Amino acid sequence: MSDVEHPSATALSGDVEKTARDSSQAAGINPRVDNSDPDEALKLVTGEAVVLTPEDEKRLLRKIDRNMMPLLCIVYGLNYLDKTTLSYASVMGIRTDLHLVGQDYSWIASVFYFGYLFWEWPTNRLLQRLPLAKYSAFNVIMWGLTLCCLAAVKDFGGAIAVRFFLGAFEAAVSPGFALFTSQWYTKKEQGTRVGWWFSFNGWAQIVGGFVAYGIAVGTEAHPILIKSWQLIFLVTGFFTAFMGGLFLYLMPDSQLNARFLTQQERVMAVERIRINQQGVGNKHFKWYQCKEALTDPMIWAFVLFSVISSIPNGGVSNYFSQLIVSFGFSENQSLLLGAPGGAVQIITLLVAGHFGDRFKNRILFGAAGVLIAAIGLLLILVLPLSNSGGRLAGYYLYQSSSTGFVALLGLISTNVAGWTKKTTAAAMYLVAYCVGNIIGPQVFQSTDAPQYRNANITILVCMFVSFAILIFINIWCKRQNGIKAAIRASPGYAKVDGQEFLDLTDRENAEFIYSL
Repeated sequence: MSDVEHPSATALSGDVEKTARDSSQAAGINPRVDNSDPDEALKLVTGEAVVLTPEDEKRLLRKIDRNMMPLLCIVYGLNYLDKTTLSYASVMGIRTDLHLVGQDYSWIASVFYFGYLFWEWPTNRLLQRLPLAKYSAFNVIMWGLTLCCLAAVKDFGGAIAVRFFLGAFEAAVSPGFALFTSQWYTKKEQGTRVGWWFSFNGWAQIVGGFVAYGIAVGTEAHPILIKSWQLIFLVTGFFTAFMGGLFLYLMPDSQLNARFLTQQERVMAVERIRINQQGVGNKHFKWYQCKEALTDPMIWAFVLFSVISSIPNGGVSNYFSQLIVSFGFSENQSLLLGAPGGAVQIITLLVAGHFGDRFKNRILFGAAGVLIAAIGLLLILVLPLSNSGGRLAGYYLYQSSSTGFVALLGLISTNVAGWTKKTTAAAMYLVAYCVGNIIGPQVFQSTDAPQYRNANITILVCMFVSFAILIFINIWCKRQNGIKAAIRASPGYAKVDGQEFLDLTDRENAEFIYSL
């Protein structure tokens, strides 16, 4: 690929060039190109030109999906299941056996995110510095074994300690999976793929509900040496550790060492994501990219959304079993009735991901899910207490709330370039996620039980604020694309050979286009 001038450059006036330059400076866009520390994949694609036919690309994409998606989906589902086992345990006797009083249970729920918060920044640095799949697999194995340790706790202090370390090990999952997605898939494919693996939170809720119900009923009929809540921690923990072992053996760190691809297919797999303008990874920490992430208004809008939207998540994910009981159902019934909520989450995530990619606006489809969740919360709040079915339907509608969070998690893969900036932005987003999830259980005050009306009002307000932030991000990205288009159209602009693999940030690369 040679340096070429934009075909419309000669038709543009000096005024347009000045406008583009002034606009880029005002927006903080830096069109400079630094080729001193390129992406790892550059050496793989600097040889003979690779031509990908549509048939070749479809075949390669199917092969990548077959080998990558099952592992990403199952492990991410376990990530959610392992967190929600505490909610199942809350109606299976753990509160009584550990002598929990007042806000003790809420603090056990919150401390998971203190561990997550403590280790989020270091784990993002390690995700960039170490082999991605191997470091991710280590964390999966360790969080599974740590979850098993919850079966051995005897009091509040023990539960606090184990949950803290559980959060630290799970901190690598979401940012790591976002990196896998940006490595292997084009921008137009990423929203759907993030929706696929995140939707397994819903499958985890369905499977977890049936497993918890089976364990609760089975141990009542046929008592064993341990309590039912201890057994569910052991079952989910050991299965997670087993899946971590498979992840270690099967998952490649990048296209460069993917055993399921031939050498030619590895080159093709890198070539097909050239359009992303992001490459497949750079292990060197670049301070200027870190600074850019810390001063980028779009990243801070992501962070604000993450805090606000995670307050509901932190509360409901730990209290949903008790919330269903408050609608008038029994404790064992609550374990089963949580499962359809998982189905709602699966459907809304897949629909939002598919149509968001099809109509090229993931943000607005994510925002639509947030509005549906707000309608569900209104039903819980305004329907009479005697209307158990209607309030339960409101809870199911609330399960669509994750579409907004997933849309922005996908946009970290799509809209943030430069590997140091990307990992920094992911850390900021998930640190904010931790803060929101720490706050979430605390809005469920024991004095408000069993209806938790004040908590539901707080969650409803958070939904409307989250919706407004998504609309702002949509407008911001459109504006940035207009500024970049003016830069590319200015006289004298020339694209640098191999620019896609020079580890440039989204702001310094004028060829980068933000997805909506």
